[in-house]
Amino acid sequence: MLRRIGARQAPAKAQAPAFDESYYLASQWQLMWRKFRRHRLAIGSLLVIIVLYSMALFAEFYAINDYQKRHVAFAKSPPHTIYFVDEGGNFSLRPFIYQMKQTLDMDTLQRNYSEVRDKKYLIHFFVRGEPYKILGLLESNIHLMGVEAPGVFFPFGTDDLGRDLYSRTMHAARISLSIGFLGVIISFVLGCLFGGISGYFGGAVDVAIQRLIEFLISIPSIPLIIALAAALPAEWSSTQVYFGITLVLATVGWTALARAVRGKLLELREADFVMAARISNMGDLDIIIKHLLPSFASFLIVMLSLAVPGMILAETALSFLQIGIRPPAVSWGVLLQDAQNIRSLSQSPWFLIPGLFVILTVLAFNFLGDGLRDAADPYKQ
Repeated sequence: MLRRIGARQAPAKAQAPAFDESYYLASQWQLMWRKFRRHRLAIGSLLVIIVLYSMALFAEFYAINDYQKRHVAFAKSPPHTIYFVDEGGNFSLRPFIYQMKQTLDMDTLQRNYSEVRDKKYLIHFFVRGEPYKILGLLESNIHLMGVEAPGVFFPFGTDDLGRDLYSRTMHAARISLSIGFLGVIISFVLGCLFGGISGYFGGAVDVAIQRLIEFLISIPSIPLIIALAAALPAEWSSTQVYFGITLVLATVGWTALARAVRGKLLELREADFVMAARISNMGDLDIIIKHLLPSFASFLIVMLSLAVPGMILAETALSFLQIGIRPPAVSWGVLLQDAQNIRSLSQSPWFLIPGLFVILTVLAFNFLGDGLRDAADPYKQ
């Protein structure tokens, strides 16, 4: 009888779940990564951001033409249509385009384009074209795609001067994405510095910094940014204007982070590990940098990811209003200046394509921030 009971109980013991020790032995960052990788939308957004920043870093490789070159015969040309099947119904594994032909309507003086079906150009990948330097260091002439001469390929069409909008969008990503990243880094340093000092020391220092923050917050941000950007000297070069706009955006954007850091430090400055650091004669600045800030690093990462799209939108708005980045430098906001005229936009709706990249970037950073916010508390189910 006892044997029979034992035989019945054996399978139940074999089906008991195994004890997963890796979860309890994992560090905070390992737990965050486990939870973050289950957020598929955030993972997809991270991949989109990586692709966008690779476009910005290697814009010359992704570009088909020189972004400043004017193709006068193709001014305001619509985007080329990519085909796989020709007029005879023959399928081509390699994509191809038909060449565009321009005609002028003498009644409206409007340019009209039509495809010349007897001029077919295959699209080749990793083709040789105009020489450039990779990151300003290594010389190369390999481009992602292109067509053989005398054909031209405009995936996004051309602007009113005949410049390739696709190539200009690739180069514009370099300024628009880097200015958001660099501006957030400066804001991060200012916010952590002033917020850390305010929350750690308290007293008169805290009162002075908080009154400064309240004063900056009380000023409407958009008029303040516009006023600071408009104050940049007109004779400045494109590089000087770039760093000037970055400093303007960083000057306005550090206050929210400073308040958040102050609140965290007020909560943690009396913790046991801080008292141990003081007893060991560690300096106040070292305690803030080496102990307090890393203790809520996940929160800071979330704040950074959510601040980048705000910087990009601010730069785009300034450049769109012609008080930001100035030509011949290009950003997505500069390219959108051509879309200000409703008549021009109705005739050339492809002028709005750079705006789609702004929307895609902002959405990707917001979804990434949502995933990081959920992963920042790995113990919450």
